[in-house]
Amino acid sequence: MPEVHPFPSIPTKILLPIDFSPSSQAALEMAADLALHFHAELYLLNVIPMFPTTTLPDLVPETEFIQEARSFAERHLAKCHAVLVARGVKASSSVEVGNDIVGNIMEVVERENIDMVVISTHGISGWHPLVFGSIAEKVVKLVQCPLLLLRSAKPETGVKNPSGRSMEWW
Repeated sequence: MPEVHPFPSIPTKILLPIDFSPSSQAALEMAADLALHFHAELYLLNVIPMFPTTTLPDLVPETEFIQEARSFAERHLAKCHAVLVARGVKASSSVEVGNDIVGNIMEVVERENIDMVVISTHGISGWHPLVFGSIAEKVVKLVQCPLLLLRSAKPETGVKNPSGRSMEWW
């Protein structure tokens, strides 16, 4: 059962879904600052997407891919954890594997009694949002606790519309 706090609007456990992209690294800085300010625990989550069995069956064995991705994530999370602890932030982390990244995030919110989510836009998902929709957008729609959505800086594309303003790149 979650602990009851005298000020329920002050977060005690902040979730940061992290994919090690530049935008999620910037979100890590912001989440660490919030955790320090509120004396909250910062929970880092990396979700490894599972490929359907029909995807790349002969090129990359699924178990090998998942194990390599898990090792990569655990190494990077350990580095993040060391930096956070050196800054005085209480931190924990996990690596989840699943077909539904947003579903995994929501399960962690529930399981870990998360009371604030910090998430960045424009991670490393590439073409995925064009087909399936943004992970951040879906989390915004589903999460019931306070959420801080950090927009990433747009890359310089040089594409202009008739008004002379840059066009959206997503």
